[in-house]
Amino acid sequence: MIMEPLIWSPLAAAGRVGVAVRDITPPAGILARNWGAADTDVAAGVHRPLRATALAITDGAEPVRYLVSTDLGWWRNAAEEWAVRSRVLDALGAEPEDLLLHLVHTHSGPTLTATSPELEGADLVPAYFDLLAEKITEACREAAATAVEATATFGTARCDVAVDRALVAGGRDLVAFNPGAPADDTLLVGRITARDGRPLATMINYACHPTTLGWQPPLISPDWIGAARDEVEQAIGAPCLVLQGASGELSPREQYGDGELTDRVGRAIGYAALSGLTALPPPGSRLGLADVVESGTTLGIWRPQPVEPSRTLRTIRTVAELDARPEPTPEELARRHAGINPTAAAERLRRAGQLRAGYIDGDTAAHPLWVWRWGDAIVVAQAGEPYSWLQQELRRRHPDLAIFVLNCTNGPGFVYLPPVDVYRRDVYQVWQSEVVAGSLERVADLASVSILDLCR
Repeated sequence: MIMEPLIWSPLAAAGRVGVAVRDITPPAGILARNWGAADTDVAAGVHRPLRATALAITDGAEPVRYLVSTDLGWWRNAAEEWAVRSRVLDALGAEPEDLLLHLVHTHSGPTLTATSPELEGADLVPAYFDLLAEKITEACREAAATAVEATATFGTARCDVAVDRALVAGGRDLVAFNPGAPADDTLLVGRITARDGRPLATMINYACHPTTLGWQPPLISPDWIGAARDEVEQAIGAPCLVLQGASGELSPREQYGDGELTDRVGRAIGYAALSGLTALPPPGSRLGLADVVESGTTLGIWRPQPVEPSRTLRTIRTVAELDARPEPTPEELARRHAGINPTAAAERLRRAGQLRAGYIDGDTAAHPLWVWRWGDAIVVAQAGEPYSWLQQELRRRHPDLAIFVLNCTNGPGFVYLPPVDVYRRDVYQVWQSEVVAGSLERVADLASVSILDLCR
């Protein structure tokens, strides 16, 4: 029987890849006020240490591209973020489009600003910024120096830990599990394997706010990222790069708890990631329909075939010009936060004072966007917190690519990007955002155009 050739190829990429890890746990006593409800400015201890994980990728020629995941929360202003990132770029001799400095968005890390000297522990922040620049540079250099020929294979798993977190109860909008709303359960995975068969690294891209660990007492922790990463690394035997997805409206079902809850949620996400990684075909292979066997029915036999994935490695750095909302007056802010806990109100006002600098000029917000292509994978990275609509829409428009969407990358991550319909409600993500309705959709369009440009 003569059959026309039928082939199925997994999404994959090839190149020279290295990985390295550094501990970035802050010193005891550093400022760690990330919750307005906390009654102290510093953490009471360490639940799990923090780390930076660097991936160095090259197609065999210059430049090397660096993707770094850090167990940090969010930068409070553009100047301090750039002060750290620019030092890393200068030390590596890299251009801004060659480095993605990603924060997993844990709410239990050190507070990334030294602009509030009145708070306990703020005096330790500048030295910690020096440590961050040093350790991230070290990890990038080691990753580049140890890079070997490797193949990456990408796939999708499902995980229902993340839920919609916009609940209306008692006539109030709460940041809490909404049982009646759907949530994106996509978990994107990548497995990077050296040509000699050694596992080099894995990648997890999942959209879920790291808010399982509450504020009493405040502890230093990567939140669910730590336990999820441990499960994957123990099973695979290689570092795991965790990347926070477009999680503006997504959180764990249970949150604001203790370390036991944090680790339980992390293990669940880790198990889901391992399911996706285990289902991937062998590296450097595809499936071909090889034979037909007559049995109780006619059986088609698919068998692995060798294949060489694409080594294409290209980047685009661009800016989405968004319409800014009018800056609220001090009186408007005071009215908005009236009647709540004075400590929480003070924290909200402190954040509001830093939101616009380095991001908004007049009536326009300059929203940076980085889009990378590596083989069949696309990385779309930006500094804000878009809703999961962004990753779902980009994956719908480009179904033949593995699209990793990253929040809190290369800039202050304090601007929410909700879809147009969400602006009809007075929810936290809307009144906190500095851009108008339609901004998320404009970012999606620009990202989509960039993806098409990279795939020409």
